[in-house]
Amino acid sequence: QVQLVESGGGLVQPGGSLRLSCVASGFTFSTYAILWYRQAPGKERELVARISSGASTYYADSGKGRFTISRDNAKNTVYLQMTSLKPEDTAVYYCNAVSAGLRFQYWGQGTQVTVSS
Repeated sequence: QVQLVESGGGLVQPGGSLRLSCVASGFTFSTYAILWYRQAPGKERELVARISSGASTYYADSGKGRFTISRDNAKNTVYLQMTSLKPEDTAVYYCNAVSAGLRFQYWGQGTQVTVSS
C-alpha cells in the first residue's frame, strides 16, 4: 500500500523555523522525484520545492533562500527545512511523489503550517 505521511507542521511565530518530513512507503522511493506543494485558504495549490531522484533541487521564488529540500533514501524520507517564516507561508503543505515520465504520482494528506504571532 502506497503511503506518503507528512509531519512537522504547527504554529510558529514570524521569523521562526520548521522542518517538515514526508515519509514514503509502498513504492521505490529512490526513483521518484518528490515535490512539496502548499495551499492556503481560498488559493490554488502551488509548488514550493522539488527534489529529483538524483537530488537536484528546485525552489519556487516564494521559498528561495529560506527553504531547503533534502532527501534520505535510506529512510524513504524527504525534508523541507523552512526558515525565516512569514505569515504568508501559512498553508497546508503536501508531499507529492512523481515517477519518471509522470506515470505514477501519489499525494500525502498534508500538514498544517501556521505562522502567526
